[in-house]
Amino acid sequence: MNTEPGLPEPRSATDFSTARLEAFSDGVFAIAITLLVLDLRVPEPDSPREESLAQALAHQWPAYFAYLVSFLVIGIIWINHHAMCALARRVDRRTLFANLFLLLTVSVIPFPTRLLATYLTAPDSDAHTAAAVYAATMVAMGVAFSLLFLAFTSDASRLHTPVPAADRRAALRRFGVGGLCYLATVVLAYVSPVAMLATHALLAVYYCFDQLAPVRRSAPGKSA
Repeated sequence: MNTEPGLPEPRSATDFSTARLEAFSDGVFAIAITLLVLDLRVPEPDSPREESLAQALAHQWPAYFAYLVSFLVIGIIWINHHAMCALARRVDRRTLFANLFLLLTVSVIPFPTRLLATYLTAPDSDAHTAAAVYAATMVAMGVAFSLLFLAFTSDASRLHTPVPAADRRAALRRFGVGGLCYLATVVLAYVSPVAMLATHALLAVYYCFDQLAPVRRSAPGKSA
């Protein structure tokens, strides 16, 4: 192992650059967030209806609401994912698989979004089921993000600067609070689907605040 000052630390054969991980992830985020807009429909002018265009547009409020919340969720995940990638110089296979798990949950978000937009004002049983599917997807996404954070920070040698254990625990506590709230929304889905969706909007705002701030202050080596 090279210990001379000023020379880069040798790279392990099992380690990989973060560049491809970030590039691939950005592509998935971009596709997922773009697919959301495809569920915003334009009322057909020649369809038989007794309502004006303004009324037809107003009746589509569930689609607008679901779109805005899911857009905000995916956007915040992308921002926090970028902040997390900035911690590492390189990653191992475990981190790559953890990242794939996160991308699995992100790429599927357009489906429960469309499901919820379609059934939000349907009979209670269908609305509750659609809301529960949406909430469960967000639970899986929260778990995946926490696992990715653990994978990124588990080996100090792969980070620009080792993360103190106290700062790592602080970040995990913040994720834990959000995770418990995600679980609570599964129950809330069977009480009020609209309230469940509004709660996810509030959770997205919660994650707008820099949950990785203590960790990034400890490991400022890589610029955004």
